[in-house]
Amino acid sequence: MCMRRSKCALERGAWSFFGFWILALGVFPLSSAPAERSTNDFVFIDNGELRLGVKKSSGAGIAYLALSATGENVINHWDRGRLVQQSYYGATDGSLWNKQPWRWNPVQGGGWRHEPAQVLELKAEKSSLYAKTMAKHWATGADMPDVIFEQWIVLTGKVAHVKFRMTYSGTNAHPNIHHELPAVFVEPQYDTLLVYQGTNAWTGDAVHRSKPGWPNESRKFTEHWAAYVNTNNFGVGAFVPVADELTCYRFGDGKREHGSCSYFAPLKRFAITPGLKFEYDVWLTIGSADDIRARFSFIRSSSNEF
Repeated sequence: MCMRRSKCALERGAWSFFGFWILALGVFPLSSAPAERSTNDFVFIDNGELRLGVKKSSGAGIAYLALSATGENVINHWDRGRLVQQSYYGATDGSLWNKQPWRWNPVQGGGWRHEPAQVLELKAEKSSLYAKTMAKHWATGADMPDVIFEQWIVLTGKVAHVKFRMTYSGTNAHPNIHHELPAVFVEPQYDTLLVYQGTNAWTGDAVHRSKPGWPNESRKFTEHWAAYVNTNNFGVGAFVPVADELTCYRFGDGKREHGSCSYFAPLKRFAITPGLKFEYDVWLTIGSADDIRARFSFIRSSSNEF
């Protein structure tokens, strides 16, 4: 996953923000779509307002999010590196990604050569879902039984609350570096990124609007949420209180180039060490820019966690 990994063709170049190569996700010729793009083995939950689907062939990564009334999916699932999914990084390990030196990189969706991550357990009810997945090494495509991902999802109104957990049972201690919490890929028509970068968080100050370029760019993340909206100021946002920073980019123009997408990832630095169990919460929602921010503000003010 890029720290981002997609690589649509040569999408993933070096990204100095992390101090090592990071890709976007995806790695396929622009003239054709990877087979997983057309694989629709979704498991859905729907509460009548929001419809969410995970993709079994991509590690139960979140591949579908739409308003129940319209069914228009905002999530990009072009390849196994896209989706909304867990992605972590560690020490250099001699691996290569598209002939570039890579590092220890367990991801939820699968490897860059299309290898699917194995879903160990999957349970879904009307508006809730649980999944457990064995990580894949993004560069090598190898199973990583010492890294287990879990996710709990609950739909309430137009908000999806996702709890992610990563359990590491390996013996190697990895360096203190950035991780994507999580990687978020959306369809390219949602091209304008919204974040609040000021010093008066949650007071209603104007948000910063931009169209990220390529490769990765960084943004301040004062209110710990970001959203991509379309020309009608409608889109999708993620609130990640644990994250300290944000990286983002856009690939392609959404019209002529297959694999176009919009991407952001909230970031946090920490070391993955033996016995680590790391978990965090994400809230996803769809709506107008004002609705997205208002919902996240309500979640923040009504929770005892903040």
